[in-house]
Amino acid sequence: MPVYVVTGTNRGIGLEFIRQLSQDHANIVVACVRSPTSDVGNLQSVIEESKNHNAIILDCDISSAESINRFAETLGKQRILADQKVDFLIHNAALNLKPEMNSLNLEPDLVHQMVIANVLGPALLTSALLTATLLSPKVRIFHISSGLGSMAVSLDHKPRQSAGYSISKAALNMLAVHQAEDIKSHLPGAVVALVDPGWVKTDMGGKNAIYEPSESVGNMLKILHDLEESNNGEYFHHSGRNVPW
Repeated sequence: MPVYVVTGTNRGIGLEFIRQLSQDHANIVVACVRSPTSDVGNLQSVIEESKNHNAIILDCDISSAESINRFAETLGKQRILADQKVDFLIHNAALNLKPEMNSLNLEPDLVHQMVIANVLGPALLTSALLTATLLSPKVRIFHISSGLGSMAVSLDHKPRQSAGYSISKAALNMLAVHQAEDIKSHLPGAVVALVDPGWVKTDMGGKNAIYEPSESVGNMLKILHDLEESNNGEYFHHSGRNVPW
């Protein structure tokens, strides 16, 4: 039974990941939310409707090192895992604060919050699960990035968009490049990849976006499941093509 850990699952793309993954009762699905006080009504409904008894909700605030370490400890004690390890780690949770900011009016506190959540969060969570020996030898680590994290793509945007978020996603891309190499000394069969989900109709993407969550997530899961070692460190669009850095 493959084990999936997905962050940021109470809405949007993360919720759709859980919806699709929970449909297959052979999957063990761990849905991560920020805190016990998070609005998880929709998430609970999705899991209940799937009738997948191997789908659970655990707290993991990616902006808190303490919460991340506590999550790793809690995950290791879950009975549904038995002796299994995480096969697919999907780093989806992210912040996009004050999208109207540009490079000339960046607010340090907001940019700091985004870097903590969008870059350090995935870094620390990967490290915590590795240290706890909870990652499988052939784990697939999948970072949900953005076209806004691509310098080549951003050059075509006039005016530029979401400067703080864009900067944090570019940093996430570089994190994945380093992880792709660094994790090999621990787990030689591991693969790290990035994916741009496209402009998706979520609270973050807005109602004018192009893609339905079901389409984007369905495409991303196909990429995830098709990853080979030769794809280590690659940056995909959800359509399957590579995104220029």
